[in-house]
Amino acid sequence: MEERSIWYLVFEPYYSMDTHLIVLEMIAVLFGFFSVWYAKKEHIWVFPTGIISTALFVYILWVYSLLGDMLINAYYTALSVYGWWVWTRKDDLNNVVSISRTSPQEKRNSVLFFFITVIFVILVYRYFDKFTSWTAYVDTITTAIFFVGMWLMAKKKIENWIFWIVGDLISIPLYWYKGLIFTSFQYLIFTAIALMGYMEWKRRLDNNLQQ
Repeated sequence: MEERSIWYLVFEPYYSMDTHLIVLEMIAVLFGFFSVWYAKKEHIWVFPTGIISTALFVYILWVYSLLGDMLINAYYTALSVYGWWVWTRKDDLNNVVSISRTSPQEKRNSVLFFFITVIFVILVYRYFDKFTSWTAYVDTITTAIFFVGMWLMAKKKIENWIFWIVGDLISIPLYWYKGLIFTSFQYLIFTAIALMGYMEWKRRLDNNLQQ
């Protein structure tokens, strides 16, 4: 009886959800895993797998009125094309772009980008009259965090992982509360992969600096 109660507590939101939304969420989560894992490995497949995942989440999040996170995923989809180009671009010595740290100017741009994103998402929520729950305010912050993180990842800046870790930790309870349990578990695993990704990128960066 206790086991059934726990199962019901975890998966109860799916009992009233349309089947196609459940299937789409599971596919999006699967490709999201692939994308983060490839990012950890600094592999170009981070972008095509990420595009599939984020494009599906755009639709799912629209249905759930999480407009901030919907914008995140639309932005991810667009910036993945840019990142794909950056990661394959070569310099005069035929070398691809390597991992690096943000410059002082990039740090200032990141802060500016964060606050511009917060203001933009607030305007979007007000326009659609969606400030009806505390989750909307949290969603505004996570949107800005992830926007900066994705921008830094596309430029192969190691600090991108810090933004992913913070945003993932906030997203775990947010999606659980909204009833997207699979997505909540996804962000839990994303947090672990992001920690490993930071350590692996740091090792590669240190090795590059020693060469």
